[in-house]
Amino acid sequence: MVHATDAQLPDLSGTTVIVTGGSGSIGGGIARRFAAAGASVVIHHFSGAKAAARVVDEIVAAGGYALSARADIRDLDQCRAVVQKAVAAFGHLDALVNNAGIQPVQPLAGMTVAEWEAVVTVNLSGTFAMSQAAAEVMSVQGSGSITHIASVEASLPAPNHAHYSVSKAAIKMHARAAALEFGPSGIRVNSVSPGLIDGGGLADQWPEGYGSWVRTAPLRRTGTPEDIGNACVFLASPLAAWISGQDLVVDGGMSAVPAW
Repeated sequence: MVHATDAQLPDLSGTTVIVTGGSGSIGGGIARRFAAAGASVVIHHFSGAKAAARVVDEIVAAGGYALSARADIRDLDQCRAVVQKAVAAFGHLDALVNNAGIQPVQPLAGMTVAEWEAVVTVNLSGTFAMSQAAAEVMSVQGSGSITHIASVEASLPAPNHAHYSVSKAAIKMHARAAALEFGPSGIRVNSVSPGLIDGGGLADQWPEGYGSWVRTAPLRRTGTPEDIGNACVFLASPLAAWISGQDLVVDGGMSAVPAW
């Protein structure tokens, strides 16, 4: 079986990427794959300073370039500060991956407006704000790639995930709208929709869901953070130079499985 880390990556040497939520499992996997492709990586976090530092140390120990940056992505000025930190350190910003988000489990019935807005503000408004900040720099450069991490739940909601699923569906549409409006400035915007991703220990934490996915998915495995990283690297690379406004589903073929 070919694993994500065995893949031949495009050469992104000399480029700079910001990965939001880079202290988490999927964000860390994305950051590592960009570093493996030769990019300098800015690992954003909100409350995961130690985890972000570990990813930075790992990349630097392997001969790469990385730094961490803290920000509340709900605040446009803080987003701009992350972008400026990237430019100050590496001279330019070539790619942004909007990975940061939250996924509380809560039934729709009885959900308060505040609980709804807490998810939508981080997942959707945070993606909007980081994209605005990055586009301000990329438009001056005349080029750039922005990738939003959406979800297969944007099309197929799961119980108790209404706020999350709706936010991810909106993220997909934001990518298409931004691709339309930012395109004349040379900025491509796409989204990646992961299926079930195992960052480690999922079979023990959720044996029913894990087992069902592995039995049903055509490729007979869950995804890895590196699988998502590979998709993001591809979309940021010259290989995707004429791809914009698209959603790349990375789910091991699960979306092709019939419901009957």
